[in-house]
Amino acid sequence: MAAPVKRSDKLKRLVAVQRHIEKMAEHELAATTRHRAEVSQSMEDVIEAIGSMEPVHRQFSQHYAERFGRLTTKERQLAGVQQLQEMKVLKERTKGDRLEENMKEARDLEDREAADNAIYELIEITLGIEAIK
Repeated sequence: MAAPVKRSDKLKRLVAVQRHIEKMAEHELAATTRHRAEVSQSMEDVIEAIGSMEPVHRQFSQHYAERFGRLTTKERQLAGVQQLQEMKVLKERTKGDRLEENMKEARDLEDREAADNAIYELIEITLGIEAIK
């Protein structure tokens, strides 16, 4: 028969799962941050093209202005997404920290209980030996 699963072991598995969820949220945030950097670079390129004195760029000034508008909208959207993802990372990290604290407390209680039981067994053995004498 298998030994009963301790509360601390269950919490340890939950902590591992929660840390994995936290890592996934961090990866999503990193991808959004990279995407935002790419959009910012594109915006800089468009601004440079708009300000260029080359005749080729002057022909496409309306196109560049429209593109800059779309990039600005995309950048605002990504900023909102990034803010939400930052909050999610913080939330998941907080959950993991709480679970870890609960796991440590459960492990301490289990260790204390095991120590108490060992002392009780020692006392019972000692009393049993004295009763035999």
